Amino acid sequence: MPLSVAVQMDHVASISIAGDTTFALCLEAQRRGHELWHYTPGRLAQLGDRVFARAEKLAVRDAAGDHFTLGPAERRDLGEMDVVLLRQDPPFDMNYITTTHMLERIHPQTLVVNDPAWVRNSPEKIFVTEFPDLMPETLITRDADEIMDFRARHGDIIVKPLYGNGGAGIFHMREADRNFGALLEMFNQMFREPFIVQRYLKDVRAGDKRIILIDGEPVGAINRVPAEHDSRSNMHVGGRAEPSELTEREREICARIGPALRQRGFLLVGIDVIGGLLTEINVTSPTGVREVKKFGGADIAALFWDAVEAKRAGR
Repeated sequence: MPLSVAVQMDHVASISIAGDTTFALCLEAQRRGHELWHYTPGRLAQLGDRVFARAEKLAVRDAAGDHFTLGPAERRDLGEMDVVLLRQDPPFDMNYITTTHMLERIHPQTLVVNDPAWVRNSPEKIFVTEFPDLMPETLITRDADEIMDFRARHGDIIVKPLYGNGGAGIFHMREADRNFGALLEMFNQMFREPFIVQRYLKDVRAGDKRIILIDGEPVGAINRVPAEHDSRSNMHVGGRAEPSELTEREREICARIGPALRQRGFLLVGIDVIGGLLTEINVTSPTGVREVKKFGGADIAALFWDAVEAKRAGR
């Protein structure tokens, strides 16, 4: 049966379709005959216990520069939709958190993917700490003495914002780097939240692997290799994507975290693994679907909609 699907996303005009997972999900939904509606977070509204959005009917095409058509905006009751895709990019700020509270009102009568309450309660750099034996040494704090003690123990470290995304604000601080104090001052001025400090993993030069899981099961992976001049592997800052298979260690990681993902209703998740160590569990708007398919891997968008349709059918 065709589904009515509302997509909460950054405006479709702003995306780069070559590597955009939301766009890939929309293409597959359209191919299956599902009805797509598009809205941005600022068009969301709650009146009493009902949640609405000023949404536009969406048609998509895999043609750069001509990839979408939007109909006129209509006030849609999201409680009458079959599915809402929660796909806007972070920052994971109070605006983002508020949208999860609103969408929680309609879930699971309307299937919200991923489950908004668990998205809110599972920040990506904190959720991962439930599996400390799978991770590199990690400190969450804004206390300078704690950070200096950590650096003294581990030498080279990575410092990054707790709620950042896409590689923004990530710094590799070498053991003898004299900018360390200035960096902490800047972070204290820019962020009210604690920071993430991790032992630097030299294996990142060989790649930061993105593994995609559907309903707790791994379905594909790509390796993202940082540019020579950068410590970050994110592709939009110069990282290079390569095809990749899962190692036994990576399958062990997926098997460990899979039950927690299913228990939280996370249908689509991307995890990051460097040198056999888990660094993040991405549940807000994980990416990598188009890259996996490009390199001959699974059609993850199709697997995603198989899982969504099964959930809607109650199977």
